[in-house]
Amino acid sequence: MNLTINDLAVFTNGSSNKKPIVFVHGFPLDHFMWDKQVDFLSDDYYCVRYDIRGLGNSPAGDGQFTMESFVDDLESVVVDLKLNKPVLCGLSMGGYISLRALERMQDKFSAVILFDTRSEADANEGKLKRAAGIKRINAEGLAPFTKDFITNCYGEYYKQNYKTEIDKRILKSSQFDPAGVKGSLLAMLGRNDTTGYLNKINIPALVICGEQDVLTPPEVMKSMAEKINGAEFIVIKNSGHLSPVENPGDVNEAVKNFLDRI
Repeated sequence: MNLTINDLAVFTNGSSNKKPIVFVHGFPLDHFMWDKQVDFLSDDYYCVRYDIRGLGNSPAGDGQFTMESFVDDLESVVVDLKLNKPVLCGLSMGGYISLRALERMQDKFSAVILFDTRSEADANEGKLKRAAGIKRINAEGLAPFTKDFITNCYGEYYKQNYKTEIDKRILKSSQFDPAGVKGSLLAMLGRNDTTGYLNKINIPALVICGEQDVLTPPEVMKSMAEKINGAEFIVIKNSGHLSPVENPGDVNEAVKNFLDRI
């Protein structure tokens, strides 16, 4: 079912009587990145996805986004759909949103799955890279930035074997509103550091990382997982920063095993 909540494009699959899972996608992607997980889980769970403001089918407005406004949007989806303690599942920027959401309102969720993300705020080098990305989009348009950024998200195995799929993803993201993409960069650049909150997470947590992830490498994510009480950490073979897309079979198995235990 397709819905509009607080101007956001929201998509639901499965029965609302089942346990809910909210999927928060990465940058600069959209809700379609979770297709394989939703196909796998929607018989047993109520799967809720949405396009982050300014990306996919959600309008950019003025493009003045913060991580706080992104968390406000997530909260509006949970509240409007009357979701009872959903499992929260976020990748990359979606992981930043998820971690800040837990810091603000952990009691609204029953478990969390974090894919290819980190708790640290951007250091100076990272802030400058995001600022350079905005400058490049302003100078060259969105397509060159999108091509380079998205290509870097995939691991070598996927790049060698799925070039057509990567090209389709690049083309789709290149058609987003540039104001929304730049707004996301601003939100990530200005986000707070959630590392100090990790040991206060007291709901079940699964942390997943692609073995070829160069943006949030396994050693970075393992360190994050070790700070979360009782968190399970899994490395997914033959995948980079977009492990649910690159190796959905192993990811789905890991997620299902986790969900079966909670």
